[in-house]
Amino acid sequence: MHRTVLLNEVIDGLNLGSGSIVVDATFGGGGHSLEICKRYPSVRIIALDQDQSALEKAKSKFKDSNCDVTFINANFRDLDRVNLGNLSVVGSLSSGLRGRRRKNFPSSPVDGIIFDLGLSSDQLENSGRGFSFQKDEPLLMTMKENPTSGDVTAKDVVNTWGEDSLADIIYGYGEEKQARRIAKRIVEFRKKQEIKTTFDLVKVIEEAIPAKFRKGKIHYATKTFQAIRIAVNDELGALAEGLDKGFKLLKVGGRMSVISFHSLEDRIVKRFFKKKAEENLAKLINKKPIIAKLEEIKNNPRSRSAKLRILSRR
Repeated sequence: MHRTVLLNEVIDGLNLGSGSIVVDATFGGGGHSLEICKRYPSVRIIALDQDQSALEKAKSKFKDSNCDVTFINANFRDLDRVNLGNLSVVGSLSSGLRGRRRKNFPSSPVDGIIFDLGLSSDQLENSGRGFSFQKDEPLLMTMKENPTSGDVTAKDVVNTWGEDSLADIIYGYGEEKQARRIAKRIVEFRKKQEIKTTFDLVKVIEEAIPAKFRKGKIHYATKTFQAIRIAVNDELGALAEGLDKGFKLLKVGGRMSVISFHSLEDRIVKRFFKKKAEENLAKLINKKPIIAKLEEIKNNPRSRSAKLRILSRR
């Protein structure tokens, strides 16, 4: 069962009230939004997720809710292009502030925005798209439920990308020290047969890594799977765009809560927040990331790596 990470810390940090408008940019299982509805029944929520199946599964949780929830199947990098209903949003506010008084611009309407960058347990275990190395599934790793022929998949990456490119993403996105060995073995293996499934890829990784490095706290395929998933979905590029576009939706005093789960994500969030604070466009609510308490880690081990940063727009 999926457990929402840092639930109370995220919602308390948003400082919401009656009638607030919240964008849940990574709706997933709906955990944060559901708790917001319980605390503030008159809140309006705009729920985004690029995985249509995630939206459909979570909708039923809100059937008895008094919240006004709008469900949108979209990637948060497209926040400036999706129809958010009748909100009078001027998406290019921040980019037009140079040399002008901010008060001359209309106010953005959003009180809070949430980015929870972790994969839900449901996506890992039940999507059938190859996110988990523990199940034999087609090698897709795309967040889209029904990828088109134009969408990149993990199968495309491991069967067509060059050895140097593979090594670069496995090391850069997965921080895998055996990246060169793994990339070389992928290229050798695919000359004999196509890499089609998660178990095919696990076999390749196992053959590439020396036996003494296969034993550790995490499975030897974890970092490579993470790296390929990030590349397939352009997760870091999407995050940089989403933070910028989400910030532009916030009203003065509105807050953004971001939960990251690995250093590459946290670095992007930290730099974005710091830049906005230096430009005097925002205030850091917490200078150091908020992490899960021991009790939460005990009940939900995946919360161990979670880092929460909160920003308020000036």
